[in-house]
Amino acid sequence: MTSFSHFDPSGAARMVDVAAKAVTLRLARAESFVTMQPSTATLIQEQRVAKGDVLAIARLAGIMGAKRTGELIPLCHPLGLDGVELDLKFTDEVTLRIEATVRVHGRT
Repeated sequence: MTSFSHFDPSGAARMVDVAAKAVTLRLARAESFVTMQPSTATLIQEQRVAKGDVLAIARLAGIMGAKRTGELIPLCHPLGLDGVELDLKFTDEVTLRIEATVRVHGRT
């Protein structure tokens, strides 16, 4: 197994130097499933939640989180993202599928 590049030979955490790397197009995709009570799913799908459109708020929160990844994940380089897409769809009466796709041209 290869070593994890974010640790030096003594095991100390380090930020990887990407200065010599070429700029390339990177794509990251993550998927999650959220299971909820049927009554909750109905309220969300019918946009009857008192505080507003839950899926629109979740999409905005996902985009904001992606833009701040460099601040939230230790040793992660801050990158200017080219695009963030979030797809939120109910797959059945109680399960919400969330897929996030992020694209960036950068040194990683």
